[in-house]
Amino acid sequence: MSDRVSTGIQRLDQALGGGLLPGSLVMICGATGIGKTQLGVQMLGADSDRIGAVIDLSSRGDSQNHHDYAQRLLGRPLDAHDPREMITDPFAAPPASVLPFLGYHGRRVLRSQMDVDQWHAWQSELNRRLPLLYRFIYSHLVHGCQRFLIDGIEPLQEQSDSLQLELTELIYHRMLRKEHDWLAREVLREQFAAQADRVAQHAYDHRRAVAIVLVTTPQSLLDQLMSQPLADGDLAAGANTVMLMGRRIEDGSMRRGLFIAKHRGSFADPHILSFDITAEGVTFCQ
Repeated sequence: MSDRVSTGIQRLDQALGGGLLPGSLVMICGATGIGKTQLGVQMLGADSDRIGAVIDLSSRGDSQNHHDYAQRLLGRPLDAHDPREMITDPFAAPPASVLPFLGYHGRRVLRSQMDVDQWHAWQSELNRRLPLLYRFIYSHLVHGCQRFLIDGIEPLQEQSDSLQLELTELIYHRMLRKEHDWLAREVLREQFAAQADRVAQHAYDHRRAVAIVLVTTPQSLLDQLMSQPLADGDLAAGANTVMLMGRRIEDGSMRRGLFIAKHRGSFADPHILSFDITAEGVTFCQ
């Protein structure tokens, strides 16, 4: 078993010292339109057996075009799970690849943009929806999925202001990083004892699952992103790998660049990697 998880992009794997580390929390940060979602979808399709799962935390506007990107870049579309439907049997066929968890209802997700009643209403609604999220993730894990893309996180100034980042912390620490039988207990509840044999038959190694989190930033220039500290206590500080995507002036032209700001426990290329957006997605210049 390899101790690295390939991104599916040879040049990026080289820059990461061979790829991502198993069990990583990976953050890809950059402004709208820089190529984050295309890169994330490419990384989802790096396994030949199956495409990973997408948890879309967008709540305002439309979806992040995962279906179209996957069709173009991977030759396989991504179907969406209806968030109104509970997954009744997590051991049956895996659910759809995309869960639009918050829906696209135009509702705010930042605490600073809500009054107290609105914030508590969101919290109550999330508590009602969380069983579906647990079942979606568990069902994908028991069917061999090891890559989860978390998309749709809006720009913010303080992590504590974001309901989406609270959910991301929950997904990574309370779902992906928990032993298979612990998560099964959370999903199956009073049915766990009766389903214990099926849980054992579908055991998986929770240490392999990788979460790739796409964060939209207010800054669009790579130099601006690189000057921002990885503050103690925020998601970036706790992430294993942080990649920054932004625009930069190169040879008198505005180009796209990616910088690996953090790759805990491994070598990382200290240089800025120039890339273009082509029909094949994010393409790094050699």
